[in-house]
Amino acid sequence: MANSYAIVETGGKQYRAEKGGKLLVERLPDEEGSKVNLRAVMFKGDKEAVLDGGQLEKVKVEAVVTEHVRGPKVRIFKYKAKKGYRRRGGHRQGLTRLEVTDVRMLTRKPAAGATKKPAPKKPAAKKPAAKKPAAKKPAAKKPAAKKPAARRSSSAKKES
Repeated sequence: MANSYAIVETGGKQYRAEKGGKLLVERLPDEEGSKVNLRAVMFKGDKEAVLDGGQLEKVKVEAVVTEHVRGPKVRIFKYKAKKGYRRRGGHRQGLTRLEVTDVRMLTRKPAAGATKKPAPKKPAAKKPAAKKPAAKKPAAKKPAAKKPAARRSSSAKKES
């Protein structure tokens, strides 16, 4: 299978992976020197091309993490004319360099335990039954507020 290759997907992007080739992909959480299995989207062998999802499970693409690097700086500049608005920023993407060690078609599907699957979620803990609100008691009537006595005007004071 000297001419076999696979199109793999990682980080939302697709790459062509050939045995012995190197890939620069978005940063992976794996440590340097560890093996990584990549998800194949297409496989092209000597005689056949595989595009079907069921058959793609038989495709094995292995790579080794060689190093973690950072990409080139992308400069960002926002500007609005005649408003005095200027913002300058930048970004450097974290990248992982992979060396593809194996691209091949297996004769049968890999065992269910061989592929990494996320741990099954535990059922959520049962919440206690919601308490019914207590019956509302009628609010106690407040006594009417007393109005302050009206002020007498200065002319009324003179008369008394």
